[in-house]
Amino acid sequence: MDVKEEIHAQIVGALAGVKFPIETPEALMSAFPDGAETTCKSGDVELKAGDAGQVLTADDFPFKSAKDVADVIVKRAGL
Repeated sequence: MDVKEEIHAQIVGALAGVKFPIETPEALMSAFPDGAETTCKSGDVELKAGDAGQVLTADDFPFKSAKDVADVIVKRAGL
């Protein structure tokens, strides 16, 4: 599994069991287990949910699934 796939899987896993849709950035951050401090790691790459939140826009919401969240964050983070 490459870095992109691993980070994607960790984001999906961190949001497992969360009720969707998620309507706001604040709701998304609070959905992560450790909020904005939730960290995904793969090799030398470390991505905090709070950092990932900075690449999202109002047009990204609502998110309909954890996969949707992971798809957008991984793409925008340039992984």
